[in-house]
Amino acid sequence: MIEGVGIDVVNVERFGQSLERTPELRNRLFTAAEAALPLSSLAARFAAKEALAKALNNKLLAWHDAEIINLESGKPEFLFRGDTAELIDGAKVHVSLSHDAGIASAVVIVERQ
Repeated sequence: MIEGVGIDVVNVERFGQSLERTPELRNRLFTAAEAALPLSSLAARFAAKEALAKALNNKLLAWHDAEIINLESGKPEFLFRGDTAELIDGAKVHVSLSHDAGIASAVVIVERQ
Protein backbone atom coordinates (compact mmCIF):
# COMPACT_ATOMS: atom_id res chain seq x y z
CA MET A 1 0.00 0.00 0.00
CA ILE A 2 1.35 3.43 -0.90
CA GLU A 3 1.60 5.59 2.20
CA GLY A 4 2.82 8.75 0.54
CA VAL A 5 4.21 10.37 -2.58
CA GLY A 6 6.43 13.43 -2.70
CA ILE A 7 7.94 15.44 -5.54
CA ASP A 8 10.27 18.42 -5.54
CA VAL A 9 12.14 20.51 -8.11
CA VAL A 10 15.18 22.72 -7.57
CA ASN A 11 16.69 25.41 -9.78
CA VAL A 12 20.34 24.26 -9.86
CA GLU A 13 21.86 27.73 -10.39
CA ARG A 14 19.84 29.29 -7.58
CA PHE A 15 20.69 26.36 -5.28
CA GLY A 16 24.39 26.87 -6.08
CA GLN A 17 24.07 30.56 -5.21
CA SER A 18 22.56 29.60 -1.85
CA LEU A 19 25.49 27.26 -1.15
CA GLU A 20 27.99 30.01 -2.07
CA ARG A 21 26.18 32.63 0.00
CA THR A 22 25.95 30.32 3.04
CA PRO A 23 28.94 27.93 2.94
CA GLU A 24 27.94 26.01 6.09
CA LEU A 25 24.69 25.03 4.36
CA ARG A 26 26.48 22.29 2.37
CA ASN A 27 27.56 20.50 5.56
CA ARG A 28 24.20 21.05 7.24
CA LEU A 29 22.22 19.50 4.37
CA PHE A 30 24.53 16.72 3.20
CA THR A 31 26.72 13.94 4.56
CA ALA A 32 30.43 14.14 3.74
CA ALA A 33 30.00 11.67 0.86
CA GLU A 34 27.11 13.65 -0.61
CA ALA A 35 28.84 17.03 -0.14
CA ALA A 36 31.70 15.96 -2.43
CA LEU A 37 29.34 15.51 -5.42
CA PRO A 38 28.80 18.00 -8.27
CA LEU A 39 26.24 20.77 -7.86
CA SER A 40 23.56 19.16 -10.05
CA SER A 41 23.76 15.97 -7.97
CA LEU A 42 23.52 17.97 -4.75
CA ALA A 43 20.44 19.79 -6.03
CA ALA A 44 18.80 16.47 -6.94
CA ARG A 45 19.60 15.05 -3.51
CA PHE A 46 18.17 18.13 -1.82
CA ALA A 47 15.02 17.68 -3.93
CA ALA A 48 14.86 14.01 -2.84
CA LYS A 49 15.09 14.89 0.84
CA GLU A 50 12.35 17.49 0.41
CA ALA A 51 10.22 14.97 -1.52
CA LEU A 52 10.77 12.42 1.27
CA ALA A 53 9.51 14.90 3.85
CA LYS A 54 6.42 15.50 1.71
CA ALA A 55 5.80 11.77 1.24
CA LEU A 56 6.02 11.26 5.00
CA ASN A 57 3.98 14.40 5.77
CA ASN A 58 6.82 15.34 8.11
CA LYS A 59 8.83 18.52 7.61
CA LEU A 60 11.15 17.84 10.57
CA LEU A 61 13.51 15.23 9.11
CA ALA A 62 17.18 15.41 10.08
CA TRP A 63 19.06 16.06 6.84
CA HIS A 64 21.93 13.64 7.60
CA ASP A 65 19.51 10.86 8.59
CA ALA A 66 18.41 10.44 4.95
CA GLU A 67 21.49 10.02 2.77
CA ILE A 68 21.21 9.25 -0.94
CA ILE A 69 23.66 6.60 -2.10
CA ASN A 70 24.04 4.99 -5.51
CA LEU A 71 23.99 1.24 -5.98
CA GLU A 72 26.56 -0.34 -8.31
CA SER A 73 23.99 -0.08 -11.07
CA GLY A 74 23.80 3.69 -10.51
CA LYS A 75 20.29 3.49 -9.08
CA PRO A 76 19.81 5.97 -6.22
CA GLU A 77 18.64 4.70 -2.86
CA PHE A 78 18.11 6.21 0.58
CA LEU A 79 20.29 5.14 3.48
CA PHE A 80 18.36 5.93 6.68
CA ARG A 81 19.76 6.56 10.15
CA GLY A 82 18.55 7.80 13.52
CA ASP A 83 15.02 9.10 13.98
CA THR A 84 14.32 8.91 10.25
CA ALA A 85 15.16 5.18 10.21
CA GLU A 86 12.69 4.72 13.08
CA LEU A 87 10.06 6.72 11.18
CA ILE A 88 10.59 4.59 8.04
CA ASP A 89 10.36 1.42 10.16
CA GLY A 90 10.78 -1.11 7.36
CA ALA A 91 8.79 0.72 4.69
CA LYS A 92 10.05 0.46 1.12
CA VAL A 93 11.13 3.88 -0.14
CA HIS A 94 11.45 4.38 -3.88
CA VAL A 95 13.39 7.39 -5.17
CA SER A 96 14.02 8.74 -8.64
CA LEU A 97 16.37 11.66 -9.37
CA SER A 98 16.84 13.75 -12.49
CA HIS A 99 18.73 16.86 -13.49
CA ASP A 100 18.69 18.55 -16.88
CA ALA A 101 18.40 22.05 -18.35
CA GLY A 102 19.22 23.70 -15.04
CA ILE A 103 16.53 21.89 -13.04
CA ALA A 104 16.95 19.02 -10.58
CA SER A 105 13.96 16.95 -9.56
CA ALA A 106 13.07 13.99 -7.39
CA VAL A 107 10.09 11.76 -6.78
CA VAL A 108 9.76 9.65 -3.63
CA ILE A 109 7.18 6.94 -2.94
CA VAL A 110 6.82 5.40 0.52
CA GLU A 111 5.25 1.95 0.45
CA ARG A 112 4.24 -0.26 3.37
CA GLN A 113 3.36 -3.96 3.17
